[in-house]
Amino acid sequence: MSPRYPDGHVFYRKLWHDYPRIVRAEGITLIADDGRRYLDAAGGAIVVNIGHGVKAIADAMAEQARQVAYVHGEKFTTPVLEAYADALAAITPLPDARFYFVTTGSEANEAAIKLARQIQMARGQNNRHIVIGRWNSYHGTTLATLAVGGRKSARSRFLPMIHDMPHIEPPTCYRCPFGQQYPACGLTCAHELERTITAYGPENIAAFIAEPVSGAALAATVPPPDYWPTIRDICDRYGILLIADEVMCGAGRTGRWCAFEHFDFTPDILTMGKGVAGGVFPLSIMAARGTLVEELYRAGQDIAHGGTFSHHAVGAAAGLAVLRYIQENDLVGAAAQKGERLGQLLHQTLDELPGVGDVRGIGLMWGVEFVQDKASKTPFDPALDVAHRVFNAARDRGLMLYPGRGAADGTSGDVIMVGPPAVITEDEMQTVVTLLAEVIRETILPLLA
Repeated sequence: MSPRYPDGHVFYRKLWHDYPRIVRAEGITLIADDGRRYLDAAGGAIVVNIGHGVKAIADAMAEQARQVAYVHGEKFTTPVLEAYADALAAITPLPDARFYFVTTGSEANEAAIKLARQIQMARGQNNRHIVIGRWNSYHGTTLATLAVGGRKSARSRFLPMIHDMPHIEPPTCYRCPFGQQYPACGLTCAHELERTITAYGPENIAAFIAEPVSGAALAATVPPPDYWPTIRDICDRYGILLIADEVMCGAGRTGRWCAFEHFDFTPDILTMGKGVAGGVFPLSIMAARGTLVEELYRAGQDIAHGGTFSHHAVGAAAGLAVLRYIQENDLVGAAAQKGERLGQLLHQTLDELPGVGDVRGIGLMWGVEFVQDKASKTPFDPALDVAHRVFNAARDRGLMLYPGRGAADGTSGDVIMVGPPAVITEDEMQTVVTLLAEVIRETILPLLA
């Protein structure tokens, strides 16, 4: 039965979805007004990294709001904003990092794209306007981020409105788009960047943007270890800026503060979001190497990107309190340790289940891809909407996951993500994986009969 048209006056994000009313949350548990409890095994949308209901974070926000809640970020700064930037600089391995504070991952990536263009212009490279992206990537909901993003379901309705950008294939070894195997492939997927640069003309390329660990569109796909150093070398050779989108995979999610630390490279521009404020405030960050900001300064320019709520004092208080909480409780270390255990449980429990094609991930960011046939990796018919079947059945059992589709070819390829807060316990991990296995048997086995 389809959900009835919603009452009230909220314009919901999904009109064909029933919305339980959550009135309280603690740890990894959400509590609805009817008393139902949900294990939040996805941290919402892979957002909540410190757990729900942390009093110290709420107290820090309230105290800042009492002192000063808002000033125009173009005209004033605040002590808490300066302190937060200093604290971030101490742990973010970007040379002399400068942090630009906005509100959403989309906005952080939009700012990064604009900054890349402005830096190239400051260098006298006025033709450099193209930003290359990857297929099956997601960078946001604005027209510019949809242009560089490669998630077909997000782009299709708006293609007539988009100034589109070129895309290369992602490093998906489970489904190599070139039909090759690593390492014999010689990283064809990485070298496709150089071929694309040559095709469009290096003098026209401003930047390349991608996620160090792919997010929901590819469900925690981890590239080969030498992929990113190869990409970095190509960008350097052609004077192209490298943007690492860590909106989902950053803020300690992968067991390092920055996901790029796993891969022996350093980007020019970094974006973060989601976990930087633990879900308690709409906060995102665009960070740049100090030398880039200096180039802009010496060219007599400011960044041509602003927003009413950028550099927000309460947002900075939330971010700083979350950062301190992560450090005091070693939640980055917990993400690494517990993530390894979660991966073991997922592999042990799911690998042999019919319909499970691949289990992949790093830290507390894991994905499961469903297939109709394991040997051929044939995806399910998109019309079956397998990922949401799994999600709905899990929700009915009190387990919240993060579904997606398009991992195979942009349209088909059902996936589910597991990304709990770093405060998850061993017993809770066991419960999450056990329930997920039960749900997979319940929803997918009948489709294979």
